[in-house]
Amino acid sequence: MTTVLAAFLDAYTNALRRHLDSPTHATLSEGYELGRRALVEDISLLDLTEHHFRLVTAAEAARVAEIAESGGVSAAVDPRLAEGALEFLLQTLAALDIATRGYLDGTRRYEQQRSRADDLAGRDAFRTALVESLQDGFFVADANGSVIEVNTAFGALTGYGAAGVPYPLPHPWSVPSGPRYPDLGTEASRFVIPIRHRDGRDLWLAVSTSALIEPANNQRIFVGTIRDVTAEHDAQARDQAASRLATAVGAATSVVEVLAVGLDELRRTVGAESAVVSVWPNRHASPEVYMSGAIEPGTSNTEGPVLDERARTMLDRARRRLPRSLSAIPEGAQSSEGIVAPLGETGDAALWLRFAAPRAITAADWTMFSLLIGHLSLAVQRARNFDQARSTSLTLQRAMLGPIELPPRFSVHYEPALPPLEIGGDWYDVVPLKDGTIGVVVGDCVGRGLSAAVVMGQLRTAARALLLRETGPAQLLAELDTVASRIPGAMCTTVFAAVLDPQRGVIRYSSAGHMPAIVADVGERGTMLEDGRSVPLATFDIPRRPEATATLAPGSTMVLFTDGLVEQRGVDIYDGFDQIAEVLADTTGKLPREVADAVLSRLRPDGGYDDDVAMVVYRQPPAPLRLTVAAHADRLAGLRRALKAWFAAAAVPHDLASDLVAAANEACSNSIEHAYRDMAGEHEVELTATCDTETVAIVVTDSGGWKPRSADPGTRGRGIDMMRALTENLDIDNTESGTTVRMSITLPAIKSPVANPLRGTHRRLAG
Repeated sequence: MTTVLAAFLDAYTNALRRHLDSPTHATLSEGYELGRRALVEDISLLDLTEHHFRLVTAAEAARVAEIAESGGVSAAVDPRLAEGALEFLLQTLAALDIATRGYLDGTRRYEQQRSRADDLAGRDAFRTALVESLQDGFFVADANGSVIEVNTAFGALTGYGAAGVPYPLPHPWSVPSGPRYPDLGTEASRFVIPIRHRDGRDLWLAVSTSALIEPANNQRIFVGTIRDVTAEHDAQARDQAASRLATAVGAATSVVEVLAVGLDELRRTVGAESAVVSVWPNRHASPEVYMSGAIEPGTSNTEGPVLDERARTMLDRARRRLPRSLSAIPEGAQSSEGIVAPLGETGDAALWLRFAAPRAITAADWTMFSLLIGHLSLAVQRARNFDQARSTSLTLQRAMLGPIELPPRFSVHYEPALPPLEIGGDWYDVVPLKDGTIGVVVGDCVGRGLSAAVVMGQLRTAARALLLRETGPAQLLAELDTVASRIPGAMCTTVFAAVLDPQRGVIRYSSAGHMPAIVADVGERGTMLEDGRSVPLATFDIPRRPEATATLAPGSTMVLFTDGLVEQRGVDIYDGFDQIAEVLADTTGKLPREVADAVLSRLRPDGGYDDDVAMVVYRQPPAPLRLTVAAHADRLAGLRRALKAWFAAAAVPHDLASDLVAAANEACSNSIEHAYRDMAGEHEVELTATCDTETVAIVVTDSGGWKPRSADPGTRGRGIDMMRALTENLDIDNTESGTTVRMSITLPAIKSPVANPLRGTHRRLAG
């Protein structure tokens, strides 16, 4: 007896006994399940029936013996025992009977279809030959999307042939990071998807599908074909990438701007983790580094990205190669960490693209890399041409716009609105005159660009010559009329001419159709100088140009500007005047350059100025500062604050003001510590600060006598040396009535650029 038969007979014995002890529907179901088990385990009917009758005979004998032992009258067996056993056996045999009938029915159907199969065999052979002859890949998918049949071409295109069917979703050739597969049942029957070949290559397939109903089982299936369109997709991707890169760098007018946008676009297109460009300004200088994307640990500091020795050597070697020559890193390996290439054709720049992980570079990749790097090289060369043109224009501008060194308390600003040359027809000039006055001219020629700049240069030169002859403002404009009438393009030029007398606080001015100057007293809104106005240059013959005079209060601020500052589309020009007046009311403690920045920030439109802007800011010397403080060290903080604010009002540069505050503080400290060391009672220290056109003087006075300097002052007693080092002139006068310290300095000329610097010339990039 086999193990399977023995286990089945034991299970049958236990189930039959449970039924005989307590017959229920559940016990009969157990018998039916045993019949199904007998069918599965190939238990013969003979073994089953013989075992059944052995069990029943044993059960009847056991029942008779039990009755006899209990003293029963009859030893006959209860007929219900035989009936229950028979019912259980029939329930077990029912499953076997159903299977037998099913087998007979299946045999008959097989015989019926066999004749049909013989007829269809020829058709199947023809279908198989037809499918295998297709050059496109062929597949059949069930309603769930599982691929259940493929041809040889399908296996060649994907690497997964007929031996591996079925291929359930997700298909083994799908790209996890790629787009979702279209649903065959609901979405378009034609689509293009990326796949990954079994050998690791990334391909693009065009898929075409049709839905059918299978006659045999009335199930829906999908029949489709696939075609390799990788070459077409790569060509389209190259064209799109080149177009995106060209668009991104098209508006850039400097090398830095090209690299700022070009490296980002290049890195995203090729899937690189970082893009690095090194540019060598000259043979002996260290390269400038521009970077986009992730920066490796330890390759950056507070000044920007820094390359290690391996990267520097690799880029230096790459820049010396022939233009458009690309190399993989490392060379000759199957998987590359990145690529390097020279950038441009001058041998002074190189590009390094670093991948996030090593990968194989295909022929299509090399074609795309070469195309994109070529576009970037052209953009860099074009930006270099712009930089050269901009440098030339700035040199021309410096020659025409006016002085680089300005008298104290002046600031100038020029902001062009026409790139890339960045010059125009607006100008200013500040000319110190022999009698101590200062001539100021601000003008605006008609038009923009180089032609307007040529006119501007001629008029500015003529105006400066007239100022040096000490010609008054009205007479200067009258003579400029004659000059402008002989210069093509100079008609309708507007000019504001003025002569400042800082000592007397007086300004004489005349305007040829120009924007009025705005003057603001300390802490008050500005007011416009609208007198002395007449028509622009070379327009009408007028008998004489008018001239007006205004008073400049101590500490007042004056702003002269061209119309580009206040003229904006859709904005009332007087709104611009009001904004300038409001800014000047809050600029008492600001230097002239800071005033110019505040005005420009307040009026600058979101899209930048539509026209060139030229501006001159002047600060009239403030009234003298006189302070009297108690001779206590804790009073010096307030004195320093007041003195610092006065220096700002006097337009003293911040670094020089800090030195003067320190010198004055030291003088007052000496008065407090030494002058009254042996004197009881309350005492005072007086400080007076004055300024004129070029000098600032500080006088500290006390009524005591300073302790004589020691021959060896040790760690203390260096105050006088400090005051002497921080000032130009120092005089200490000790008398019986007290001590007087006089300090003075000469205000330096203002070093002011005449135009904006090249935007971002030395800026590093880090994405």
